Amino acid sequence: MPDAPTDAPPPETPLPGGRALAQGWCALSSLHGRIETHVERALQARHELSVREFSVLNVLSEQHDGPGGHLQMRQLADAVVLSQSATTRLVTRLEDRGLLSRYICPDDRRGIYTNVTPAGRELLDQARPTNDAALRDALQDAAARPELAPLVAAVEGLWAPA
Repeated sequence: MPDAPTDAPPPETPLPGGRALAQGWCALSSLHGRIETHVERALQARHELSVREFSVLNVLSEQHDGPGGHLQMRQLADAVVLSQSATTRLVTRLEDRGLLSRYICPDDRRGIYTNVTPAGRELLDQARPTNDAALRDALQDAAARPELAPLVAAVEGLWAPA
């Protein structure tokens, strides 16, 4: 019995523009989801931190006292790709756990800054190796999938030494 005809082009044939773009987006979304799930499980199991909580602690730990060195809530929301309201709720939960503290911006009394507390820094320092190992594992697993391998190579090359 002959094979049923298929509308899909052979793999070596380039896909038309819109389909290639959609497939690329699906691959990127798949890579992100796989990485986030793997890292989330590791951080939750070992440190009772979500990926988002880790991201907030990590971003805020990079603040400094120089010009532009402190982030207001809207800037933090942008940095961790959450809405302002979701970021505020997340910061409140971390503050309730003693990992963050908020204070009024000295230059603009309407603004609120957030700092990582010593307990937050300690937890972040403990969680970083877990995050890094889980990230490496997730990328290694994804690299074995042909549709994800080029994206993994791109991610790994982003911060490679020149």
